[in-house]
Amino acid sequence: MSSTNTSATGHGRSQTRSERLTAYDTLARPAVQAGGGRVLSRGSRVVAHEAGITRRVVLIEFDSFEQAVAAYESEAYQKALVALPDGVERDFRIIEGID
Repeated sequence: MSSTNTSATGHGRSQTRSERLTAYDTLARPAVQAGGGRVLSRGSRVVAHEAGITRRVVLIEFDSFEQAVAAYESEAYQKALVALPDGVERDFRIIEGID
């Protein structure tokens, strides 16, 4: 009597932190652009003085403060935030510019 193994084998892999950041970027960039945002700087070269923190900085310009808030609160950008890896700490600020 012979038996045949008919059980299925499943394969899975978890996303790395880098892959999740890439997923965030893939969703966030078009969401920001759709909200009228223009990326001015995406640099990791930072010199911090006084109480500054040396971290990567992304600087995005909008035509108005309200437009920036609306872009952050948009459904598309909120979907991007969900893609961020657990434990990511960000210092995210929306500030009003001067004319």
